[in-house]
Amino acid sequence: MRNYLLPKPKKSLGQHFLVDKNILQKMLSFIPVEEGQAILEIGAGQGVLTRLLAKKKVELFAVEIDKQLALLLEEEFKDNTNVKVIQADILGFDIKNFSQKLKRPLIVVGNIPYYITSPIIEKLFLARDCIKDIFLTVQKEFAQRMQAIPGSRLYGAFSCFVQYYSNPKILFTIKRSCFFPVPKVDSCFVHLKPVQKKWQTAINEDNLFFIIRQAFQQRRKMLKNSLKKVVPEETLDEFFKQEKLSSSIRAEQVSLEQFICLLGMLNQEKINIVNHHK
Repeated sequence: MRNYLLPKPKKSLGQHFLVDKNILQKMLSFIPVEEGQAILEIGAGQGVLTRLLAKKKVELFAVEIDKQLALLLEEEFKDNTNVKVIQADILGFDIKNFSQKLKRPLIVVGNIPYYITSPIIEKLFLARDCIKDIFLTVQKEFAQRMQAIPGSRLYGAFSCFVQYYSNPKILFTIKRSCFFPVPKVDSCFVHLKPVQKKWQTAINEDNLFFIIRQAFQQRRKMLKNSLKKVVPEETLDEFFKQEKLSSSIRAEQVSLEQFICLLGMLNQEKINIVNHHK
């Protein structure tokens, strides 16, 4: 049951508050809460997860865009020295600078609005150097896309993007009835473990993701057709031969590692793909 003293959920902010106490406890069991750990909570909302985290000996920073809810949370936690409420839009919040001032990495947790899931994840990956772990509640199909493998219906450009920067894992599914108001779809609690791979520093990521987006733009097309304006035909032919792939293969059957290999072959020709095709 909703506490009717609280502000009504705002559709404009995509607010669906998690209200199932068992699910909240289950989420907490996955979040490492060592003493002194700095935790950044995205979308504290009505404070249900905030209260559980506040009981731990962590330094908790609860970010909430809704001014009414932020004020209520500030009042509730005014005597908690380990909790700081920040009224802000996470998309405009400087995570990297915030972490650098704390002089330690963050664990990020949050029940994030469906309509801005991609921008939030992209922002977190940009600040990945100062993030230890990411735990998010997202739409079920969105979560499935994150960890989809080549050949699957849900595998696409977003799968490659998430898997380039992290090791994504669905921890468990959350029924839509666990939220208020009840959304139209189920959700998942996911763990995105940021990865730092040596080869990332040698890759032009703009070029890589440009190629991947082009490849998936018309996913039913054969790769050689979807990339014909981007990659020279002879390079594609050599790529298929080197990776032992059929020349009729589609993007959904090509792994992230293979896209990286294709970029490596293009690098030998010293072409900046993005600038070349602007």
